[in-house]
Amino acid sequence: MQVRAKKNLGQHFLNDLDAAQRIVDGLQDYANYKKVLEIGPGMGVLTQYLVKKTDYETYLIEIDKESVDYLRKNYLEFTGTRLIDGDFLRYPLENIFGDEKFAIVGNFPYFISTQIFFRVLEYKDQCVEVVGMLQKEVAVRLAAKPGNKDYGILSVLLQAYYDIEYLFSLGPEVFTPPPKVNSGVIRLVRNFDKKLACDPKHFKMLVKMAFNQRRKTLRNALRAMQLPDHPLLTKRAEQLGVEEFTTLTLLWEANGYLGA
Repeated sequence: MQVRAKKNLGQHFLNDLDAAQRIVDGLQDYANYKKVLEIGPGMGVLTQYLVKKTDYETYLIEIDKESVDYLRKNYLEFTGTRLIDGDFLRYPLENIFGDEKFAIVGNFPYFISTQIFFRVLEYKDQCVEVVGMLQKEVAVRLAAKPGNKDYGILSVLLQAYYDIEYLFSLGPEVFTPPPKVNSGVIRLVRNFDKKLACDPKHFKMLVKMAFNQRRKTLRNALRAMQLPDHPLLTKRAEQLGVEEFTTLTLLWEANGYLGA
């Protein structure tokens, strides 16, 4: 039995076993968790290596009914609650993990990869490591540092909590069907020493507003926030790191922010 790749789900099945092993081996922080969730396992190319690991217990979440049937027939250890027939973007992960820490791994559907990472942020105090494959341009963007043209909103929001490393690239030829883009694999490791000195919701609002007009100086991009004059306002959003955005958020909070 083979699963038919479905365009509406953005399915491109990895067929390179060496790459699959490298992705699974990218999980290295498992002293800090005992459970791993694979997103979109498809036909189990990563799963076959995950189940060999004894440092953690693997769970699967898959939205494609045909893939779920395939996994149940070929990976008998997932016939129970360890295989979730559902949508990662909507499924309450506390139903799986309670308040335990966990990791995430997967060959992420490219058209929802940024949504996956916004979802990760919702569980940032439990999700301590992520190893994922996604479109190369997006992977580069998430790992980009200030001053880089690829640096953007999600770069800042993730780097406020995670250390991010770009691991390796893959070409279209290692997928069935081959995508029209190259792919990149990244690792996120939660850094609990990173603590925002401001309200995280205010931080997110300010970062989004700053990048919505990234060609403008922050004095103009953040004009609606009515911030008092500050040297950082002469710069553009891509020039600021997490600490500088925190400084501006604290300035906003100290000067009459009344909430949304």
